[in-house]
Amino acid sequence: MSPRVLRGATLLSAAAVLIVSGAAMSRSTTAAAPCDPDNASLTLPAGFCATVFATGLGAPRHMVVAPNGDVLVIINPFATNAEAGGAREGGSLTLLRDANGDGKAEFRKKLAPGSGTGIGLHGGYVYFSTASTIVRASYRAGDTTIGPVETVIADLPNNGNHRANNFVINGSTLYLNVGSATNSCQNPDRKPGVKGVDPCVELETRAGIWAFDADKTGQHMADGTHYATGIRNSVSLTVDPRDNTLWATMHGRDGLQSPPVGQWTFTNEYGAENPAEQVNHITKGSNFGWPYCYFSTEEEKLVTAPEYGGDGKKSDRCADKSQPVYWFPAHWAPNDMMFYSGKQFPAEYRAGAFVAFHGSWNRAPLPQQGFRVVFLPISGGKAGTHKDFATDFSNNGGPGKDGHLHRPTGLAQGTDGSVYIADDVGGTIYKVSYKGK
Repeated sequence: MSPRVLRGATLLSAAAVLIVSGAAMSRSTTAAAPCDPDNASLTLPAGFCATVFATGLGAPRHMVVAPNGDVLVIINPFATNAEAGGAREGGSLTLLRDANGDGKAEFRKKLAPGSGTGIGLHGGYVYFSTASTIVRASYRAGDTTIGPVETVIADLPNNGNHRANNFVINGSTLYLNVGSATNSCQNPDRKPGVKGVDPCVELETRAGIWAFDADKTGQHMADGTHYATGIRNSVSLTVDPRDNTLWATMHGRDGLQSPPVGQWTFTNEYGAENPAEQVNHITKGSNFGWPYCYFSTEEEKLVTAPEYGGDGKKSDRCADKSQPVYWFPAHWAPNDMMFYSGKQFPAEYRAGAFVAFHGSWNRAPLPQQGFRVVFLPISGGKAGTHKDFATDFSNNGGPGKDGHLHRPTGLAQGTDGSVYIADDVGGTIYKVSYKGK
């Protein structure tokens, strides 16, 4: 089974750790930095190299790079830090700075509590998520403090399976992912043979994208515009800077294997290879089919979910649903997507997006997969075939939980065109640069 482009897809449209002097702290450098001799144990394409930019961070999720080169990252308390022996770290918005240009962050400071995944810069503010809110604080590149925290959106759902609260800001609009509370809209959830709630009332408040005014404070979840639906969980929301279109990857459902592994009578192998992880172009009114449909890697189309009478082939509930642009193997868990707009990397990387895969936990009895960053060409209204960019995360550093000590979960582009990769299990951020073949 290999992922492929969908036929007919044409629209792609405050305590501080100070290790440097106060003078050196004033501004980050963007000069080319040396790389670790072993590329931080990662396997990269020829001409690329990597450094461990920062480690011991807890569980870093999504990141953003300020104009001066500082890295701002959300540390998530819900994830487990393998380097801390499984301990859960307190969540925070943290600033990291490479002050001497060696490719490593000598300075770090917790700026505020934070506990979600989302982060962004807009209009002189840093926006970030907590367990049930999106907040912002005034911030100027180069500063090591932020202003008072203001609530932008309150009353976000904070229960169930998916509560990342990630977002992206495009112009004056903040697009928010609200993941599903359940796996497939069953009640009770994840129970063998239980039919799905029909209609799925969960779709009224979950499993979709909501749009808000990015410049307005004091909003509530009920104030948002329901922009797109049928999206189980899109931990990545991103904008293609070439045309300002909205994109997202989607985590496919679980539980297609036979009990006790899953809930239905498909083979365990079928459940390990289905459903696909989707790349979706999001437009207002899009409906990608969850929970009624999932994307079959065998049929290469949306098919009806077994909770709604599906058998793995028929698609009676899916004819009017939005189609993905591209699909990846099952359960790889795409946690971030970033269109590359820098000039450091070769030209081929300037026409597409990087995707960070957290890796699977539910492909048994088949081996777990994912644990990588790939590049997906997207140009001229079509997606090409993805290729591996950074691999060997799963074994990097030795065995950890389930044998996977490192899991990619966030991406950011540096001011020099380098790419940062966050790993929320190993508590690490890598910096990948191009030095030439």
